[in-house]
Amino acid sequence: MTPSESLAHHRMSRALATLDDADVLIDGKRWNSALNRLYYAAFYAARALLATQNLDSSRHSGVISLFQEHFVRTGVVPQETARTLPRLFEKRQTTDYGDYAEATHDEIVALRLQVGVFIEACEVVLRR
Repeated sequence: MTPSESLAHHRMSRALATLDDADVLIDGKRWNSALNRLYYAAFYAARALLATQNLDSSRHSGVISLFQEHFVRTGVVPQETARTLPRLFEKRQTTDYGDYAEATHDEIVALRLQVGVFIEACEVVLRR
């Protein structure tokens, strides 16, 4: 296994562990914290794919942009699936930094499903 493949698999493991953390927070009805963990689970999965191309960014917006350029525009990850990452980024920004922003149960349940699909799409690419 090459160093970039090893890094990609490490990042995907981190994505899956973070998704598990989100599930615990969902069970505890901690909606804002669950949203944060859902975002990071998707973020780590995106970075896993970027590692396969020896790409990364020190900024979240840079990771999202690189992911779009190299995996969405090329058709590797479906556009509808990929929309999950920037959508979560915006929602996480709002709930993490907004004074009165609160995620809801229904929103989190829907986002959890979307993140599951996003991560599975990334795992399919890694298995190729």
